[in-house]
Amino acid sequence: AGDVKDAVRVDEAIGRNRPNVIFHAAAYKHVPLMEEDNAWQAVRNNVMGTFQVARAAVAFGVPRFVLVSTDKAVNPTNVMGATKRISEIYIQSLNDKFESNTNFITTRFGNVLGSAGSVVATFKKQIAEGGPITVTHPEITRYFMTIPEAVQLVLEAGVMGNGGEIFIFDMGKSVKIVDLAKKMVKLSGLSLGKDIQLIFTGLRPGEKLYEELLNNSENTLPTHHPKIMKAKVQEYSFEEISKEILELILLFDCQDNYRIISKMKTILP
Repeated sequence: AGDVKDAVRVDEAIGRNRPNVIFHAAAYKHVPLMEEDNAWQAVRNNVMGTFQVARAAVAFGVPRFVLVSTDKAVNPTNVMGATKRISEIYIQSLNDKFESNTNFITTRFGNVLGSAGSVVATFKKQIAEGGPITVTHPEITRYFMTIPEAVQLVLEAGVMGNGGEIFIFDMGKSVKIVDLAKKMVKLSGLSLGKDIQLIFTGLRPGEKLYEELLNNSENTLPTHHPKIMKAKVQEYSFEEISKEILELILLFDCQDNYRIISKMKTILP
């Protein structure tokens, strides 16, 4: 057991085990919770945690480091997405700085069906309790893939990367959440509006109607894998971005969400 923010524990674990690859998936992912006066915690866990594990990967010569990112890092409208995008930028810059030591690779994809916090789990619970079943907005859509598919693509992208890439997975078509809710009610043998009610609760803080997989200024290149594409993204110098991120991390002590979010906006204008 340990914490990605704990430099001593991270060094001990990586130094003792000497892994050939690190898959860094640790992050606070709950969008509204990170918006509600918790920006300082999101930065500490998501950005500082990535900083500590990536630093240790370089220090102990780990050949590969794979960051598991999110579609919420594209044109981020929330704290969670912004912290993941800053983490992407940092490890890309590290790859250019320390390319002989560790290959830093990013994978970016949407929601995983059946994962902790999945909307499917929420709907199952609501249906079991007799409702109501809640959807934030009638037009909200999300991309989904299954756990086995997501894991397989992360592993394959981690192997094919030479360092510095952001790999984007083909998530298929986005799904209307309200349609997913209706199908789950029907599969449960219930009648919507009669046995169980559907309520629209409104978008939550930081929530988008539509998630994206690519920034407007980005484009993709194909790879030999039909479901994995490589994004072409803006590059940042290690000296420039590491200074900005250190200043962001040091703001943790003030626990002032306004100052912390303002600093994130200077990094991601």
